[in-house]
Amino acid sequence: MPVRRLAALAAVLTLTVGAATACTEANGTEGKDYVAGDSIVVPIPVAQRKSPVEFSGETLSGDRLDLADLRGKPVVVNVWWSECPPCRKEAPILQEASGELADGASVVGINIRDTSKDNALAFERTFDVTYPSIYDFGSQQLLNFPPPYNPRDMPSTMVLDDQGRVAALIRGEIPSKTTLLELVEDVAAGK
Repeated sequence: MPVRRLAALAAVLTLTVGAATACTEANGTEGKDYVAGDSIVVPIPVAQRKSPVEFSGETLSGDRLDLADLRGKPVVVNVWWSECPPCRKEAPILQEASGELADGASVVGINIRDTSKDNALAFERTFDVTYPSIYDFGSQQLLNFPPPYNPRDMPSTMVLDDQGRVAALIRGEIPSKTTLLELVEDVAAGK
């Protein structure tokens, strides 16, 4: 009998610890109900790239943006939300990279969680963001990215090649401006 009780107690403890672990918040989310990535950089070989990503929508400034109009050079697509701490941390990196890439690549944001454009616009003002961002509350634009390259982490950054295909993916916060610029440079070189 004592062995059975011990085995039962061990099973209950295992289930309890497992349930408690499953209920904790994701790394770095600070209780905001999203999955923060671990800054994993995933380059995608040319032969493994899927169909071009197609999306269009209204930017936060009210202009129309169609991704197809940006073909012919790499495009950095960053998925963000104003309350996301890693998004706030990487915003200056994206803005600086946008300025440095000006003629060689474009940067586009997709805001997916702000219930009000005002919050997203305040984020852009706070971080002096000058590149366009599509307002996509409801995340419909994310459905246009082919699995397994569709954004699942907050933030997520994709580098599209000159044909509009996902060529590199950063799951989570951009590790550094140098990392992003090197990814774009590799994609522009046909790697």
